[in-house]
Amino acid sequence: MTTRPEGSYSPLRRRRGALVPTIVIVGVLVVGFVFFSQLWTDVLWYQQLGFVEVFVRQNLARGLVFLVAAGVMAAAIYAAMRTAYRARPVYAPDGGPQDPLVRYQEQLEPVRRIVMAGVPIVFGLFAGAAAASQWQKVVLFLNQVPYGQSDPEFGIDLSFYLMTLPFLGTLVGYLLGVVVIAGIAGLLTHYLYGSIRISESGVYTARPAQLHLAITGAVLLLLVAANFWLDRYSSLYGSGGRFSGALYTDVNAVIPTKAILAAAAVIVAVLFIVAAVVGRWRLPLIGTAMLVITAILAGGVYPWAIQQFQVRPSEQNFEKRYVERNITLTRAAYGLDGVEVKPYQATTDATAGALRKDAQTTANIRLLDPTLVSSTFQQLEQYRPYYQFAPTLNVDRYMVDGKTQDTVIAVRELNPEGLSASQRTWYNQHIVYTHGYGVVAAYGNKSSSDGKPVFMQSGIPSTGVLGTDESYEPRIYFGEDSPEYSVVGAPEGAAPREQDRPQGGTGEAQYTFEGDGGPQVGGLFNKLLYATKFQSTDLLFSDGVNDESQILYDRNPRDRVEKVAPYLTIDGNIYPAVIDGRVKWIVDAYTTSQYFPYAQQQQLQQATADSQTAAGRTSQLPASSINYIRNSVKATVDAYDGSVTLYAWDPEEPLLKTWQKVFPNTVKPISEMSAGLISHVRYPEDLFKVQRELLTRYHVTDPVSLMKNDDVWSVPNDPTVATGVKQPPFYMTLQMPDQKAPSFQLTSSFIPQTVEGGVSREVMYGFLAADSDAGAKAGVKGPEYGKLRLLQLPTDTLVPGPGQVQNKFNSDPTVSQALNLLRQGASDVLNGNLLTLPVGGGLLYVQPVYVKSTGQTSYPTLQRVLVAFGDKIGFAPTLDAALDQLFGGDSGAAAGDSDKNGSGGKTPTPPAGGGTGGGTPSAQAELKAALQEANQAIKDGQAALAAGDFGAYGEAQKKLSAAIQRALEAEAAAAGTPAPTATPTPSPTQ
Repeated sequence: MTTRPEGSYSPLRRRRGALVPTIVIVGVLVVGFVFFSQLWTDVLWYQQLGFVEVFVRQNLARGLVFLVAAGVMAAAIYAAMRTAYRARPVYAPDGGPQDPLVRYQEQLEPVRRIVMAGVPIVFGLFAGAAAASQWQKVVLFLNQVPYGQSDPEFGIDLSFYLMTLPFLGTLVGYLLGVVVIAGIAGLLTHYLYGSIRISESGVYTARPAQLHLAITGAVLLLLVAANFWLDRYSSLYGSGGRFSGALYTDVNAVIPTKAILAAAAVIVAVLFIVAAVVGRWRLPLIGTAMLVITAILAGGVYPWAIQQFQVRPSEQNFEKRYVERNITLTRAAYGLDGVEVKPYQATTDATAGALRKDAQTTANIRLLDPTLVSSTFQQLEQYRPYYQFAPTLNVDRYMVDGKTQDTVIAVRELNPEGLSASQRTWYNQHIVYTHGYGVVAAYGNKSSSDGKPVFMQSGIPSTGVLGTDESYEPRIYFGEDSPEYSVVGAPEGAAPREQDRPQGGTGEAQYTFEGDGGPQVGGLFNKLLYATKFQSTDLLFSDGVNDESQILYDRNPRDRVEKVAPYLTIDGNIYPAVIDGRVKWIVDAYTTSQYFPYAQQQQLQQATADSQTAAGRTSQLPASSINYIRNSVKATVDAYDGSVTLYAWDPEEPLLKTWQKVFPNTVKPISEMSAGLISHVRYPEDLFKVQRELLTRYHVTDPVSLMKNDDVWSVPNDPTVATGVKQPPFYMTLQMPDQKAPSFQLTSSFIPQTVEGGVSREVMYGFLAADSDAGAKAGVKGPEYGKLRLLQLPTDTLVPGPGQVQNKFNSDPTVSQALNLLRQGASDVLNGNLLTLPVGGGLLYVQPVYVKSTGQTSYPTLQRVLVAFGDKIGFAPTLDAALDQLFGGDSGAAAGDSDKNGSGGKTPTPPAGGGTGGGTPSAQAELKAALQEANQAIKDGQAALAAGDFGAYGEAQKKLSAAIQRALEAEAAAAGTPAPTATPTPSPTQ
């Protein structure tokens, strides 16, 4: 038996020894490549869009902030530890071999160099990462522009509060953290190496340790002094009480004491320096104790005493001046200083001819509810299961035959979930099914005789007043529901592979993307990058990826604008428009701040929540607080190639001007906006919701009244939903009482303040409208655009609010009976949006009523219209007929025109006595019999389906359609109005 010589190693052991480092190296390389793939694909994305400078500057700013912050923290900790180590005593008092410190030093010494390098690096990395997240404050400070207005307390330009003070506060807070952590590191090092010893006889501190601690304490106190001094200014946007800003106690107690505390902290810092020189610590210790006591008494007790015993008993007298500042600057910060308030003595009497002056408004009343007709669009215009429409459609306006027409519009987007299981291959989902097709738009004030929308743009190929496939690009590659990524493009002459659109009986048309919509992915290296990014080997090996291929991703228009303009807050509701031969997504974007002096804070998500956000129909804003907001940028995203264009809608806004210095040449001037784009700009929805929330209190400009809280409003809850959430604002064309002509506006209502347990008295207190008419002149914003008009009703008004009106609709015997009849026959009745319009000297409510059968392929159709004016209501198949019921057969509205209100013909005369009418016994009997036949036909159809007898099912559907038509005719005869045509129920094969 041979013996291996001592000290020899087997080849197997050497191989095992190399295995672990190899695995580590490979792991590091893999992680590094994954990180690199994410980084470089971002570079390619920004480069393709033409915004690579944004990516570079943003990450350069983050990187520099990270390096500086990490370097300062690491250097401070290392200097503290190194200084403490070098100052260790040569002959430190020794407690003997059993002294714990001796054992610690013995264990620490072999790794001392690693610890002294590793601890600063670790803390530096954490500090750098935290500081890098504050990069926006740094670049705002370095590039700030003047605001042009001074604060009322210190007389400093407001840019100091928006852009300087946040940076200084962050800087001082960071340096305080550096000093504290470095001080602790130095203290521990002194203790470990014997410069500081704790024994029964007391604490021994070597001279170098005393000097080190004294300097640390002095620097810490100087930073505390700076913090006290900055607190004087930050009190101007404090929000601890009912009103934001520095009130009487802040101005007369808090601000002076902060100055005193800052001076006291500087004095104590000097005492620490003196103590370090002379070696006597009594004075700095006494000074520190006095500083703490002073901070408690002067910074806490004294202001509290002033507030409790001087201000509170006579609050109105002391606070009036400062609450007035709060009102003025809050209204300025939210763009409410230009609200035009007009008293409105709204009548509740519906008199004949009352609507003559408002004929244009009533002719344009929108009856299509964009939250209900999505499924109608889906059934009538989907064409293929792989298409879809958004759950809530959008309201815009188009010029049709020389007239502005309110329009409900949507794009036909791709729906990958509509593919069958066998079709959901990687190739189909990412190579074949790549885009949606076409715009679908309907007249807002029309419906067909059977309640369907009247389309102004529809079909595949797309046709209508907005253009044809030849006059505009209908393909939708970029939308709110686009796939995660698609690979498009092919060499010239190659066979198209993308599913384009149905061609009737000739099959499906194929298409090849011809734009510049994404980075090139044909090369092997880029394939590997994107295969790593999307974790897809198919992307790497598929023959569907060729030399001319592009990869489209990050396709949601909101996400694209957020990435190219990271300093903007994006509105939750974007919308499509056909502009200059292209489908463009229009995106509203805001510059915001939480540092505007005296302005009231608002929580964005809470202020913009309503029934639409609660249902997930529109996106929610971030849960951050602001006290300043401007719609400074309008952006567009091309639905075909995804190109993003930013326009400076408010070019003089200081924050936008600052960001334009940070990211030059990324925002275009308003002069480059085309006339087509200008004509489709709307007043942004989320800004309006924030403003209306503020106006519930800040419609009051008298500080005494605001302090009394005696005239507080609230936004009414949406009466059409069961949950207690706010009613959303509505876009519509209307003419306010002081306007010469109707314009496209965004509107909302106000009722008295909501109290615990509900609303004490839901009557109308106010009606707000924001003018959305930006004109149609290239490069010029319309003079009326953005004007806020507030109609203020007397507080003793009897005009019912939306909730009261909805209750009247629901409880009226005639209406309730008619709706119950419509609910029979396996149908649901859906209340549309309840619109409020200031017409006829009062407030008119209009609500479309939809009927939807319970079949899987059914959809809502407009069957009735409810109207209310004062305490009187009307209910009829058409708006004209319902208005005539209100106004005694002579509403003064533009009646008898089938292009208005969907009347379909001459407006009938209502039954005697107005109202909704009760009907004759014969008509009621005919209605009852027809509904019984309809109910039996439904039962027969269900039985036929269960038995698989489609012939019998078809016969049952014919009987059902005939019975429903008879019921509609009988119900119309009872109301004295023409009968609409029943909507046929789709068969299972349709």
